[in-house]
Parts: sequence; structure tokens; C-alpha cells
Amino acid sequence: MVDHNSAALPQHMQAIGFDAPGGPDVLVLGQADVPQPGPQDVLIRVAFAGVNRPDCIQRAGNYPAPAGASPILGLEVAGEVVAVGTEVPPEMLGNRVAALTPGGGYAEYCTAPWQHCLPVPDEMPLEKAAALPETLFTVWHNVFERGLACDGERLLVHGGTSGIGTMAIMLAKAFGAEVIVTCGDDEKCAAAREIGADLAINYRTQDFVEVIKQHTNGAGVNIVLDMVSGDYVPRNLKCLAEDGRHVTIAILGGAKAEINMAFVMMRRLVLTGSTLRPRSDAFKSALAEEITRHAWPLFVSEELAPIMDQTFPLAEAAAAHARMEAGNHIGKIVLEVCGG
Repeated sequence: MVDHNSAALPQHMQAIGFDAPGGPDVLVLGQADVPQPGPQDVLIRVAFAGVNRPDCIQRAGNYPAPAGASPILGLEVAGEVVAVGTEVPPEMLGNRVAALTPGGGYAEYCTAPWQHCLPVPDEMPLEKAAALPETLFTVWHNVFERGLACDGERLLVHGGTSGIGTMAIMLAKAFGAEVIVTCGDDEKCAAAREIGADLAINYRTQDFVEVIKQHTNGAGVNIVLDMVSGDYVPRNLKCLAEDGRHVTIAILGGAKAEINMAFVMMRRLVLTGSTLRPRSDAFKSALAEEITRHAWPLFVSEELAPIMDQTFPLAEAAAAHARMEAGNHIGKIVLEVCGG
């Protein structure tokens, strides 16, 4: 390990932990050992950490950390690199980065593979940088790589004002797609349209299948980005155009769906999906490289910026989780760890 000054790095740090799975109130601020970076890792002094739905699922006991990952919650951070592993370019030291992490973000220090880091220019607030990696990696892979989104196609996104939803709207619009979203109330629909959605449907008062059929004159959408699954799947398939792609990234509405496979065959539909966290470091490194080339410049230039909901101090992680689970947020929830 190489660092600025070994004596300057503490042995212990503040971190959020929980003794047993449960509701948001199980999260408490405590102490943990400062992690040691492996040969390919950087150690980041965390300024801000993003809060994501998988954090809540892990806290509830339903999404265990992969083998070797930190048991501390937190899949994305932004801050300064204060130490590097033996196989990391030494010029990474002192850099401001945003990083996709395998865990450990809700803490003052966090390790991440150096190739999973995105460079943060001085003019980009670290608070915003911390709100980007998890949703950016997820949307880029699922909409553009698995969903094969092309200029001029139509994309349907459920949960349009979530962190994933707002990122999907912005990125898809930036690359020439028409974006349709569903939201739970009229206020969120208005917010989604302001972010850039071409059509926002209140799923509580309207049948999104019928609205999309009318809006597209029966042509349908080319891609569905689905976080609901369950009984949404057969309805989603009715929205798809021929050769359409259905991409599942969460199963908030249930893991099982009943679908008509003859319909899938006749319309040549593709059903796919992914989970990001268990993928290999090599896969995430390749994904980071592609994002650095194609998507990250849009945020560096401020053509795009994450939609920010609310920032909580690290000690109030429980309140941040409660806000996410209440479903009232629009955009990203972030924890302030050491400022920046």
C-alpha cells in the first residue's frame, strides 16, 4: 500500500452498521477498522455516499454482500484517494473520484477497485458525483448494452422519478430516444416531464398499457426498463413493439411472472435482465471504461447533472432509508460523510 503519510491515516473510522436485519431504525453509527486496499484497490476518504434501493434490501436481510465485500452498506461514493494498492497507478493518489464499490460506502473510508473509479473535476461538487456511479453503471449496461437502445427508439421506464428512473430519462434523451415513464402521482409525473420525459403516466389513475397504445398509435415501445416484475411483466410485453426488449433490473413487485410464450415468439421479443453487484471486477472495469468514453463527459461538461433529492448526515442514515422506502423522493438521496 502507498499513501500520502501512513501516520495521517487513522486505524478506526465512523461507519454505519446494524446488529440484526430489520427496518431503517436498526442502522446506527459506530466504529469500524479503516479498510486496507488490496493490490488493485484505492482507499477513498469518503465525502459523500449515495443511497440505493439495494442498500435497503440488504439492511432488511434479503441481499447479502458478495463474498469478500465489506459488510458495511453503500455501493457508491465520492471523495479523495488517500492510499493506493501496489498495482495501482501512483498518480491516482490525491485524485477526486466517484467510485462504484462492492460495499462499504457508509463510512469515512472505503476501498474500491481503481478501474471502477470515475475522475471528478474540481468544478463538479462531490455531493453530485456520489449520486452518479450506481445508477449510471446500471442504466448504461441495461438500457444501452442489454437493451440495445438506438437513436429514435422508444423507452418505457417504470419508477420514473427514482434514482434509476431519473438517470434513464436523462441518458436516453441525451442519446436520442423518446422516453415514457410511469409514476405514482401527478406531482411525480410533472417532475419527470421537467427532467425530460416525453410522456409521464400516473399508474394509479391510468392504465399504462392503454395510454402507450394510444400515444404510439399501436406501435408500442422498443425497450422496457422494469424494476417491478411480477404481474407487470405481461402488461409490459403488451407495450412492446415487434423485436422489443424487456430488461428487468429489480423485482419489487415479485419474482414470478406468468407470460404467454406464443406472444413472445410471434413478436420476436427479448426478455433479459441483470444484477450489477455480483458481476466480476473485470466486467465492471470494462463497463467503467465505456462509460468514461461515452457518458461521463456529459456530466463533466454539465450537459447532464444528477437529480438530487435530499442529503442526510451519515449519522442519519436511518432517516435516509426511511425516506427512500416511503417512496416520496424524486432523484437521489445522499449521505454526507466528511463533506467535500
